[in-house]
Amino acid sequence: MKILLAVDGSPFTKKMLAYLAIHEEMFGPQNSFTVFTAVAALPPRARAAVGADVARGYYKDEAAKVDTPVRKFLARHGIQAEVCHEVGSAGELIAKAAEKGKFDLVIMGSHGHSALGNLVMGSVATRVLAHCKVPVLLVR
Repeated sequence: MKILLAVDGSPFTKKMLAYLAIHEEMFGPQNSFTVFTAVAALPPRARAAVGADVARGYYKDEAAKVDTPVRKFLARHGIQAEVCHEVGSAGELIAKAAEKGKFDLVIMGSHGHSALGNLVMGSVATRVLAHCKVPVLLVR
């Protein structure tokens, strides 16, 4: 199975990784994994002030802060994963990456907000569910 792991470095990502480790029979090294990180875009004025090269370096560094510990965790469990990141709105980017990469499953952690909380605060998980044509496993 080809699995996209949407990670953000939060405690909810850690819960999702623990879930994977506990369910190794389903999510073990026999699968193909890609770790995906969405990095928030710099404000346009800031990006213009620092230049494109510095901005690209910043995005790469921010993604590495999130995906490096995830890759190390997966490696300890015998899983070698591809890593990628995109810049922009996480919910839409995760859904697009899942479809474009022809993934069988997206796995991500979720805060577990109520419906009212999602209306007020928004939710990456809600956006992924709304835009994704690939099955999504939310770990709370």
